[in-house]
Amino acid sequence: MRWPHRPPGLRWPLHRPRFHGHFAWVDVAWVAFSLANLAAIVAFSQWETVPFHFIWISLTLLYGFRVWATRPTAWVLAVVMITTGAAIGWDVHQGAQTVDELNEVPLMAAMFWMMVWHARRRLAADNERGLVSEENARLLTTQRRFLQDASHQLRTPITIALGHAELLAGDLAGRAEARDIQVVVGELTRLRRLGERLLMIAASEDPDFLRPEPVALDRFMLDSFHRWLPTSARRWTLGRLDPVLVTADRERLGLALDALLENAVRHTATDEEIRLSVLRDPDGRTARMIVADSGEGIAPAELDRIFDRFRSGSQLGGARGTGLGLALVRAVARAHGGEVRVRSTPGEGSEFELVLPVRMAADTIPSAPPGAPKARKALQGGGALAAGRTTLEEL
Repeated sequence: MRWPHRPPGLRWPLHRPRFHGHFAWVDVAWVAFSLANLAAIVAFSQWETVPFHFIWISLTLLYGFRVWATRPTAWVLAVVMITTGAAIGWDVHQGAQTVDELNEVPLMAAMFWMMVWHARRRLAADNERGLVSEENARLLTTQRRFLQDASHQLRTPITIALGHAELLAGDLAGRAEARDIQVVVGELTRLRRLGERLLMIAASEDPDFLRPEPVALDRFMLDSFHRWLPTSARRWTLGRLDPVLVTADRERLGLALDALLENAVRHTATDEEIRLSVLRDPDGRTARMIVADSGEGIAPAELDRIFDRFRSGSQLGGARGTGLGLALVRAVARAHGGEVRVRSTPGEGSEFELVLPVRMAADTIPSAPPGAPKARKALQGGGALAAGRTTLEEL
């Protein structure tokens, strides 16, 4: 190994010299400048310090434009040492300078060589970092492709097996084997959801992952509220619903919100509260979709890792989670240029916020779905929603 180490492929100069090229003219200009200063050292022997240092400073500046290989650097350094030493030696011979002035030549050469050593170490580190970055990018691409391929390949056999298991569950209803087949159905269902979420997370970094369209978050949250209302015996409530219009993928956003609601149901008991809200931040640049519950809460040690893949906390009962729901929420939020936040106190509940950038002004207030007149009135500025909360009985 040469000292300092020359990274593979580095040659001097880095670009083939051409008289009309940018770096070639820099080299020619430096040579002319150095020759002029050498002449000044001889002609103005009493002032040789200034042109002498001009030569070394310009050499350092020239080297800063591109790092040369070891051999040409050594040749240039040797030529500069010989010429500047000869010029000062002539002044010493003429009696204009003392012989001690010659000590500056090796000192300046040592300083320049230390700069060369550090520059080459930095270049080697940059090259190594570039190789590591390329390898990491390749590994991430391979991992994402594997997740996509595995999810696609598993989807069909899982769907077929689940269909047969459900048929068997119907035939075995009322028999002793019914409990066993229900376990099979439950695990196959969980495996199918796992594959779908893995596929979604893997695809979240693709440029065409989103199909953006205008989405009224207050109406969107209200629709989700009505969908989830009959699914679980929880105390479903609506908080404040600010009229906010954003550009988002309605389907992906719905999957993220469903994952938050599923998480809230899994970590609450019967008759505990799950509250949905939409708040527009005061600066008008972001909006927050909030899912809060009064359940068991999250331990402080878990908060930093709760959005990691396959991180599934304890639950009060029911089916096990996939450990990918909150990771899916984070992937969808980041794909939209937003983020997801969580606040929780053990024993008091949790509050998740899906933060989205507001890219479109809310010029109009969307109407609520048919069959919910009181909710429509609230969206338009009156009723219980404007006061801050609407309960199931009020709807």
